[in-house]
Amino acid sequence: MKKVLETIKKILIGIIGTAYFIFALIMTILLLNYNDYGVTQFGNKSLVIINDEIASENYEKGDLVIVEGKKVDKIELGEEIFTYRIDSKGIPSIQVGIVGDIYVEDDAIAFENGETYSMEFVAGIGTESYEHLGTALSIIESQWGFLFIVLVPCFLIFIYEVYSLIVEIKYGAEED
Repeated sequence: MKKVLETIKKILIGIIGTAYFIFALIMTILLLNYNDYGVTQFGNKSLVIINDEIASENYEKGDLVIVEGKKVDKIELGEEIFTYRIDSKGIPSIQVGIVGDIYVEDDAIAFENGETYSMEFVAGIGTESYEHLGTALSIIESQWGFLFIVLVPCFLIFIYEVYSLIVEIKYGAEED
Protein backbone atom coordinates (compact mmCIF):
# COMPACT_ATOMS: atom_id res chain seq x y z
CA MET A 1 0.00 0.00 0.00
CA LYS A 2 2.85 2.34 0.89
CA LYS A 3 4.50 1.80 -2.53
CA VAL A 4 1.21 2.58 -4.32
CA LEU A 5 0.81 5.85 -2.40
CA GLU A 6 4.42 6.82 -3.12
CA THR A 7 3.89 6.11 -6.82
CA ILE A 8 0.69 8.18 -6.89
CA LYS A 9 2.53 10.99 -5.04
CA LYS A 10 5.39 10.93 -7.58
CA ILE A 11 2.93 11.00 -10.50
CA LEU A 12 0.97 13.93 -9.03
CA ILE A 13 4.13 15.89 -8.26
CA GLY A 14 5.35 15.19 -11.80
CA ILE A 15 2.08 16.43 -13.33
CA ILE A 16 2.00 19.57 -11.17
CA GLY A 17 5.68 20.27 -11.82
CA THR A 18 5.26 19.85 -15.58
CA ALA A 19 2.18 22.10 -15.64
CA TYR A 20 4.02 24.76 -13.62
CA PHE A 21 7.07 24.56 -15.90
CA ILE A 22 4.88 24.97 -19.01
CA PHE A 23 3.04 27.91 -17.38
CA ALA A 24 6.33 29.63 -16.45
CA LEU A 25 7.68 29.06 -19.96
CA ILE A 26 4.57 30.53 -21.61
CA MET A 27 4.65 33.58 -19.30
CA THR A 28 8.32 34.14 -20.09
CA ILE A 29 7.61 33.93 -23.83
CA LEU A 30 4.77 36.45 -23.48
CA LEU A 31 7.02 38.88 -21.59
CA LEU A 32 9.92 38.47 -24.03
CA ASN A 33 7.61 39.34 -26.94
CA TYR A 34 6.71 42.83 -25.70
CA ASN A 35 6.90 45.41 -28.47
CA ASP A 36 8.19 48.98 -28.04
CA TYR A 37 4.81 50.01 -26.60
CA GLY A 38 4.59 47.42 -23.80
CA VAL A 39 2.14 45.10 -25.59
CA THR A 40 2.75 41.41 -26.27
CA GLN A 41 3.05 40.93 -30.01
CA PHE A 42 3.51 37.85 -32.20
CA GLY A 43 4.02 38.78 -35.85
CA ASN A 44 1.17 41.11 -36.79
CA LYS A 45 -1.07 40.06 -33.87
CA SER A 46 -1.03 41.86 -30.52
CA LEU A 47 -2.61 40.99 -27.17
CA VAL A 48 -4.35 44.15 -25.93
CA ILE A 49 -5.71 44.29 -22.40
CA ILE A 50 -8.72 46.60 -22.10
CA ASN A 51 -8.49 49.09 -19.23
CA ASP A 52 -10.80 51.90 -18.02
CA GLU A 53 -9.45 54.39 -20.56
CA ILE A 54 -10.35 52.36 -23.66
CA ALA A 55 -13.40 50.43 -22.47
CA SER A 56 -16.37 50.87 -24.82
CA GLU A 57 -19.64 49.19 -25.74
CA ASN A 58 -17.63 46.60 -27.70
CA TYR A 59 -14.99 45.92 -25.03
CA GLU A 60 -15.30 45.89 -21.25
CA LYS A 61 -12.56 46.50 -18.72
CA GLY A 62 -10.57 43.30 -18.21
CA ASP A 63 -11.17 41.86 -21.69
CA LEU A 64 -8.29 40.51 -23.75
CA VAL A 65 -8.49 41.50 -27.41
CA ILE A 66 -6.48 39.91 -30.19
CA VAL A 67 -5.59 42.80 -32.50
CA GLU A 68 -4.44 42.06 -36.03
CA GLY A 69 -2.34 44.61 -37.89
CA LYS A 70 -3.42 45.78 -41.34
CA LYS A 71 -1.77 47.80 -44.08
CA VAL A 72 -3.17 51.27 -44.71
CA ASP A 73 -4.76 50.25 -48.04
CA LYS A 74 -6.69 47.40 -46.33
CA ILE A 75 -8.26 49.64 -43.65
CA GLU A 76 -11.82 50.79 -44.30
CA LEU A 77 -13.67 53.88 -43.15
CA GLY A 78 -15.78 53.27 -40.04
CA GLU A 79 -13.64 50.43 -38.69
CA GLU A 80 -12.74 50.45 -35.01
CA ILE A 81 -8.96 50.48 -34.77
CA PHE A 82 -6.42 50.28 -31.94
CA THR A 83 -3.47 52.69 -31.93
CA TYR A 84 -0.49 53.46 -29.71
CA ARG A 85 -0.10 56.90 -28.17
CA ILE A 86 2.99 58.19 -26.39
CA ASP A 87 2.46 60.97 -23.87
CA SER A 88 4.81 63.85 -23.11
CA LYS A 89 6.70 61.72 -20.54
CA GLY A 90 7.30 58.97 -23.11
CA ILE A 91 4.79 56.54 -21.58
CA PRO A 92 2.90 54.51 -24.19
CA SER A 93 -0.83 53.78 -24.00
CA ILE A 94 -3.49 52.28 -26.23
CA GLN A 95 -6.26 54.31 -27.90
CA VAL A 96 -9.34 53.04 -29.71
CA GLY A 97 -11.21 54.99 -32.33
CA ILE A 98 -13.30 54.85 -35.46
CA VAL A 99 -11.46 55.50 -38.72
CA GLY A 100 -12.69 58.77 -40.24
CA ASP A 101 -10.07 59.36 -42.94
CA ILE A 102 -7.38 57.30 -44.63
CA TYR A 103 -4.26 58.91 -46.06
CA VAL A 104 -2.68 56.20 -48.22
CA GLU A 105 0.00 58.51 -49.67
CA ASP A 106 1.09 59.58 -46.16
CA ASP A 107 0.72 56.07 -44.69
CA ALA A 108 -1.60 57.42 -41.95
CA ILE A 109 -5.17 57.28 -40.69
CA ALA A 110 -7.35 59.73 -38.78
CA PHE A 111 -10.07 59.01 -36.25
CA GLU A 112 -13.51 60.60 -36.54
CA ASN A 113 -12.49 63.00 -33.76
CA GLY A 114 -9.58 64.28 -35.89
CA GLU A 115 -6.64 62.54 -34.17
CA THR A 116 -4.20 61.42 -36.86
CA TYR A 117 -1.82 58.47 -36.50
CA SER A 118 1.03 57.26 -38.66
CA MET A 119 0.74 53.54 -39.46
CA GLU A 120 3.81 53.09 -37.28
CA PHE A 121 1.49 53.74 -34.31
CA VAL A 122 -1.46 51.62 -35.51
CA ALA A 123 -1.82 48.28 -33.70
CA GLY A 124 -4.69 47.06 -35.88
CA ILE A 125 -8.27 45.83 -35.82
CA GLY A 126 -9.72 43.74 -32.97
CA THR A 127 -10.45 40.24 -34.31
CA GLU A 128 -11.22 38.24 -31.16
CA SER A 129 -12.19 39.19 -27.61
CA TYR A 130 -12.01 37.10 -24.44
CA GLU A 131 -13.94 38.31 -21.39
CA HIS A 132 -11.99 38.81 -18.14
CA LEU A 133 -8.87 37.05 -19.48
CA GLY A 134 -7.11 40.40 -19.75
CA THR A 135 -7.31 40.96 -16.00
CA ALA A 136 -5.58 37.64 -15.29
CA LEU A 137 -2.97 38.29 -17.97
CA SER A 138 -2.26 41.81 -16.65
CA ILE A 139 -1.66 40.42 -13.15
CA ILE A 140 0.60 37.65 -14.39
CA GLU A 141 2.55 39.93 -16.76
CA SER A 142 3.06 42.60 -14.11
CA GLN A 143 6.45 42.80 -12.40
CA TRP A 144 5.06 41.70 -9.04
CA GLY A 145 2.92 38.98 -10.59
CA PHE A 146 5.87 37.46 -12.43
CA LEU A 147 7.98 37.72 -9.28
CA PHE A 148 5.52 35.93 -7.00
CA ILE A 149 4.03 33.48 -9.52
CA VAL A 150 7.19 32.40 -11.33
CA LEU A 151 10.43 33.53 -9.69
CA VAL A 152 9.71 32.97 -5.99
CA PRO A 153 8.38 29.41 -6.45
CA CYS A 154 11.40 28.57 -8.66
CA PHE A 155 13.71 29.93 -5.95
CA LEU A 156 11.92 27.87 -3.27
CA ILE A 157 12.17 24.73 -5.41
CA PHE A 158 15.89 25.42 -5.89
CA ILE A 159 16.41 25.88 -2.12
CA TYR A 160 14.52 22.62 -1.42
CA GLU A 161 16.66 20.73 -3.93
CA VAL A 162 19.87 22.09 -2.38
CA TYR A 163 18.56 21.09 1.07
CA SER A 164 17.72 17.58 -0.18
CA LEU A 165 21.17 17.23 -1.72
CA ILE A 166 22.86 18.29 1.53
CA VAL A 167 20.74 15.86 3.58
CA GLU A 168 21.52 13.02 1.15
CA ILE A 169 25.26 13.77 1.22
CA LYS A 170 25.34 14.10 5.01
CA TYR A 171 23.13 11.14 5.95
CA GLY A 172 23.28 8.98 2.82
CA ALA A 173 20.41 7.84 0.62
CA GLU A 174 17.49 5.95 2.15
CA GLU A 175 17.56 2.25 1.37
CA ASP A 176 14.41 0.22 0.75
